[in-house]
Amino acid sequence: MVRWHLVSLRLWAATATAIEILSGVGMVYGIGLLAAHLSTRGQLYATTGPAIVALILLGLILGPQLVAQEKMAGRYEYILTMPVPRSAAMLAWYTVTLLIGLPAFAVTLAAGVARFGISLTPSLQLAPALLLATFAITMLGYALAHAVSRPMVTILVTQVLVFVAFGYAPINFPTAQMPQWLVEVNRALPFLPMASAIRAGLTHGLASDVGVSYLVLVGWAATSAALALWALGRRR
Repeated sequence: MVRWHLVSLRLWAATATAIEILSGVGMVYGIGLLAAHLSTRGQLYATTGPAIVALILLGLILGPQLVAQEKMAGRYEYILTMPVPRSAAMLAWYTVTLLIGLPAFAVTLAAGVARFGISLTPSLQLAPALLLATFAITMLGYALAHAVSRPMVTILVTQVLVFVAFGYAPINFPTAQMPQWLVEVNRALPFLPMASAIRAGLTHGLASDVGVSYLVLVGWAATSAALALWALGRRR
């Protein structure tokens, strides 16, 4: 399934990778232009935040929109008839998301380091954080794409979620800059836990409640994967 996705979507995958890199690097330099005098802490947020947002963009926008396009083009039902387990198709899509998202994540971090002249301190904790966070956000987008029958509704819902992640989630800035009630809301959503888990693997002292973040991500990943499997089974 991974090979089939990569071959059938080779143009889309190349375009998605380019979009991911351009959006991540552009956000790094855009933040640098908007806030010319950032503290070291602010520079770390401006470096790691866009890299995390790029993963969210891939999982919640590009993936679901591809499924919506397949539905509108009439290819969706054909894909569902392929003789592979539902779980294999789901994990294959997750693998493709990693292959597209991780290079963009790395390039965005490199752009931030070059732009601000800072140093990151990656640890072994980064690998499980990236794998779990990407799985959670990919499964959320995958579940929405397959559970919602109308493609235009899928596109609208995912765009609203990304707007929430951009405007109301403390990814590019610390939680101290938000009202406490909104911080508590974000603790239950996947975006802040995703940022906290990944930042804990890249920096020292920038992330808090990392253990809770992992638990929240596991909950979102399990729920979204179950919903996706149910939606796929319902359509077969």
